[in-house]
Amino acid sequence: MEVWYVIGSIIFGLLVGISVYLVSRKVFCSSAQIIVEQSKAKAKAIEYEAQKMLQEHQLRIKEEQINVKQFLESERNKLHQEYESRSAQLVQNENRSKHDIKQQMLALEKEKQKLSEMEVKILRTQEEQNKLKEEYYRAKKEMLEILFSYTKMTQEEAKNIILSSLEDELSNEKAYLIRRYEKEAHDEAKKHANYILAQATTRYAGEFATERLINVVNLPNDELKGRIIGKEGRNIKTLEMISGVDVIIDDTPGTIILSSFNIYRRAIATKTIENLVEDGRIQPARIEEMYERVKKEMDEQIRQDGEDIVLDMGLGYMHPELKFLLGKMKYRASFGQNALGHSIEVANLASIIAGELGGDEKLARRAGILHDIGKALTQELGGNHVDLGAEICTRYKEHPVVINAIKAHHGHEEIKSIECAAVCTADILSAARPGARREVLESFLKRMQDVERIAMDKIGVKQAYAINAGREVRVIVRADIVSDAQSVVLARDIAQEIESSLQYPGEIKVSVIRETRAVEFAK
Repeated sequence: MEVWYVIGSIIFGLLVGISVYLVSRKVFCSSAQIIVEQSKAKAKAIEYEAQKMLQEHQLRIKEEQINVKQFLESERNKLHQEYESRSAQLVQNENRSKHDIKQQMLALEKEKQKLSEMEVKILRTQEEQNKLKEEYYRAKKEMLEILFSYTKMTQEEAKNIILSSLEDELSNEKAYLIRRYEKEAHDEAKKHANYILAQATTRYAGEFATERLINVVNLPNDELKGRIIGKEGRNIKTLEMISGVDVIIDDTPGTIILSSFNIYRRAIATKTIENLVEDGRIQPARIEEMYERVKKEMDEQIRQDGEDIVLDMGLGYMHPELKFLLGKMKYRASFGQNALGHSIEVANLASIIAGELGGDEKLARRAGILHDIGKALTQELGGNHVDLGAEICTRYKEHPVVINAIKAHHGHEEIKSIECAAVCTADILSAARPGARREVLESFLKRMQDVERIAMDKIGVKQAYAINAGREVRVIVRADIVSDAQSVVLARDIAQEIESSLQYPGEIKVSVIRETRAVEFAK
């Protein structure tokens, strides 16, 4: 009984499994079919999209082809038009050139015709001259025969009488010609001299070096001011005593001022203080030691500067003492103009002028650089720099032209050579050019005030301004007091008073301004 039960359970299980398998297989087959159908639908959709994209791409390619064809067609039309225009222009230019050549040929033919006519005229003139000469000789012969027949003179006596009469007639004409040629030579010489000066001044432009009376030394901090002064002022007294320079210490932060008219002493004192500040040991003994060291270094630098100047200017051999004095001129000024800069400028200008006049350029350059050499000695020895310069150059056997230039540039001797004349001219140009030399500030300010005061003292003047560095005064007058005619008289009166009462370089322009203004308001 139990066996049949087990067999029945197994059979039932098998039937259930077979049923489940069949149902599952049917379900799987239906699902697979659905998936296949969906895949086919997707494939058709993709194929449709691909065909659509292909058609769009083909349309786009056709549009681009059409655009390219249109662009190429337009470019071809442009090139064709440009070709046509250039061809027309070339034809036009060719026609114009042919016309110009034709005109030139006509002009040449006219010139040839004129030349031939002139040649004919010249031949006729020569024939006429020959006829006149023949008539002159014939008349002269007849006159001699007449004189010989009536006065019973010999032929030589008659010739002498005629020649003496001709000499008397031509003497006045000869004097007139001499005066005319002298005037023409003078005018030509003046023009040539002006040309040489203009060429010299345009070919060389020197630097303008302004000189002051003070040097400023910058300090790292204000504590050093007390150390420079020292206990009871010993350090500053030592500095002033050995250097000959006034040391001014005020409330200006980080600076002290050195004042002296002697540029050389001021430069040594400046370098000494800078070295002391850098060293840090500031005491009387150290100050004296540092001053002597700086002075030796300065002298060596001056000597080197002089040698460099001689070498740069190609002056050849020069005595070492003269080189030292040249370098020392760097620390000498005259009316605010640096002496060395002035001498270099004069040397270059003199070289150019001498070259234009056919002189020795190198010798003129040497005379120019040494013409003020005495200024390097005037502060120590005193006296005239011309005499000192001539003496030192004579002692070291400089060229006579150099010594002549030293003496002649201030009128102590006559000019004896082209080179000397070039140096004198260059010295005047260098010293007189605008900005080369300057006046004292106080006198300049006072002159400005005096110019304005002279204008303001006149009746009817409302304002007066001195402008353009004192070379012009602008006067504004009241229109109700001063008329147009009176303004001319007023300008002349102001100019005459300035001339009579003030000293000034160059000239001062007086401008009188008069205007009338009518003002109303719209309400």
